[in-house]
Amino acid sequence: MTVRLHDGVEGEFAGKVVVVTGAGSGIGRAAAGAFAAAGARVLGVGRRKDALEETAAGHPRIEAHPADLRVPEAAGQVVEAAVARWGGVDVLVNNAGATKMMPLDQTTADGIGEVFDLNVTAPSLLARAALPHLRRGAGSIVNVSSTYGHRPLPGAAHYAASKAALEQLTRSWAVELAADGIRVNALAPGPTESQALAAAGLDEPSIARIKAEEAARIPLGRRGEPAEVAVWILRLADPASTWLTGQVLTIDGGLELS
Repeated sequence: MTVRLHDGVEGEFAGKVVVVTGAGSGIGRAAAGAFAAAGARVLGVGRRKDALEETAAGHPRIEAHPADLRVPEAAGQVVEAAVARWGGVDVLVNNAGATKMMPLDQTTADGIGEVFDLNVTAPSLLARAALPHLRRGAGSIVNVSSTYGHRPLPGAAHYAASKAALEQLTRSWAVELAADGIRVNALAPGPTESQALAAAGLDEPSIARIKAEEAARIPLGRRGEPAEVAVWILRLADPASTWLTGQVLTIDGGLELS
């Protein structure tokens, strides 16, 4: 049922408050825009203020909140910011993540910690901070994993392991929070156009080679677009999806079949 706010806003998320991490680019930016278009008030979180402002441009229902989620205190501050603006949190989208190429013979403790701090610890602390508010409104958590959360990724095994951990957190939280009416699901995108490879420190020739190799392995013949992924984040979070929890939905152009 479509809800109408006092300001005339309509949409399946009208009246809802959504926190989207990693909102400065790629899937996070697309998701923030899609939630806003569906009537939500959105707190877009990321490290780069300028990128977040680009996400919010033209979207009066998106507020930018720069934060480094690797800092333990940041999770509480993010939730407090949403509550201070709009009085609660109805949906948490844990999209922020780090991709790190790290072959076993180059593995370090700091490298492992860097990946897990953002991909596992930060989503956990955000979920904990948002939990009292999610309980009040029988809210929803959507974790953004990766197709490599359940398939091998040689040369970046710890990234894959961190996403596997996030998928298991999704299942466990779904059972743990079911009595509170909170639904927890995950989306596992395949290779999607974003800045992730550049952020991982790869040079342009390497990025081009990887993209070509990935597209060649995907049955639909191409990498995904952020908007194609974002639409499924909204569907998992949709208040109408009342009986869907503990699921990991893979959207990868058929890569998992190859």
